[in-house]
Amino acid sequence: MTAPGWLRTAMLATAVMNLLAAILFLPGATALRALVGLPEGAPPIYLATVALFVGLFGAGYLWVGVTGHADPLFVGLAGVGKLGFVTLVLGYWAAGSLPVSVPLTAAGDLFFGVLFLRWVLARR
Repeated sequence: MTAPGWLRTAMLATAVMNLLAAILFLPGATALRALVGLPEGAPPIYLATVALFVGLFGAGYLWVGVTGHADPLFVGLAGVGKLGFVTLVLGYWAAGSLPVSVPLTAAGDLFFGVLFLRWVLARR
C-alpha cells in the first residue's frame, strides 16, 4: 500500500528518533543514558536487546519512508509499540522510578503512535 507523503515524512522522522535511541541503549552508552535520566545498572544483555529491537524498528521506519510502501500491519504495530513505550515510561515515572525528563523525551513517541494508529484506522 502506498504511503501518503505525510506518513513517509513521519516515518523518516521516527526512523531518526529510533536509530538515535538505539545508540542510547548500547551497553557502552552509559553517559548518554545518564544525560536523559535513564536508570543505571542494567545488564548489558538487556541493553543490547533493547538497542537491537529499537534499531530494527528504526530500520523499518526508514524503509517505509524511503520506499513509500506502508504495510498496515507494520504501521499498526509501530503505533501500538510507541504508545506502549509511552505507557511504560509514564507508569515508571508515576511510581517514582524515572525523572520527569524521561516522559518528556517520550512525547515524540506519543505523537507518532497516535498518528500511525489514526492512519491504520482510517484505512478500515
